[in-house]
Amino acid sequence: MTRITDLKAPEVALYTDLNEKQVKRIYEPETGIFICESIRVIERALTAGYEPVSLFLEEKMAEEVAALQIRDDIPVYVASYKVMKEITGYSLTGGVLAAMRRKPLQDLEGFLSAQQRIVVLDDIENPTNVGAIFRSAAALGADGVILTEGSADPLYRRAIRVSMGNVFQIAWTYADDTLLPLLKETGFETYALALREDAVPLRHDLSLSEKKAVILGNEDHGISEKLLSGVDHVVSIPMQQDVDSLNVAAASAIAFWELFGGESG
Repeated sequence: MTRITDLKAPEVALYTDLNEKQVKRIYEPETGIFICESIRVIERALTAGYEPVSLFLEEKMAEEVAALQIRDDIPVYVASYKVMKEITGYSLTGGVLAAMRRKPLQDLEGFLSAQQRIVVLDDIENPTNVGAIFRSAAALGADGVILTEGSADPLYRRAIRVSMGNVFQIAWTYADDTLLPLLKETGFETYALALREDAVPLRHDLSLSEKKAVILGNEDHGISEKLLSGVDHVVSIPMQQDVDSLNVAAASAIAFWELFGGESG
């Protein structure tokens, strides 16, 4: 372990000087890096096969980090609480940060061929919502998540934190213009959550196919018309007290329970 006494030390610039978009591009054109935090989340990333680049931790966490059995050639930087607390948002880190290499993402066609229950996130921009949806998807029977380019990165720190590391437990990739045709070609029945007059109430007996895709949209403008116009079912959650909708993360959990039936992947 290398002791750090000043956050200006070049060894820890990755944690202190770069924003998440810069970190993501570090190894371009190869996959970049992401930062995750807390022992439990880092352990889940390691279990899922993510490769650590380095760790930066408060000295009191040294024993717990040693128990992770990180390879000897991975740099581990240690600092006092006085030094670490100067990192923005340090109170949320659980005392330890890890830089991990991203994995290459699977192409869309190969991804769909390996899945039965899919979640599609259409321009869901808030990392908190993305993290919460991943957590519900992993818990309630989804096999994988597909995101359009306008959605928040699942490997942003806030998304990872809110998901409690479940972004590492479930497969994901990005959509392209072939998404809807490929969903149909590979036999998925599609269900879009949308506030439309022709939407039918969400319920268990709608899920007739073994291959299902639940599509969730942006909280402001909903699902893009390009996707919405080609789905098999437009569904909504019945509401009371003149409430017209739920937060997309809350709505997602209800939809997964109803359409996936709580099945495990």
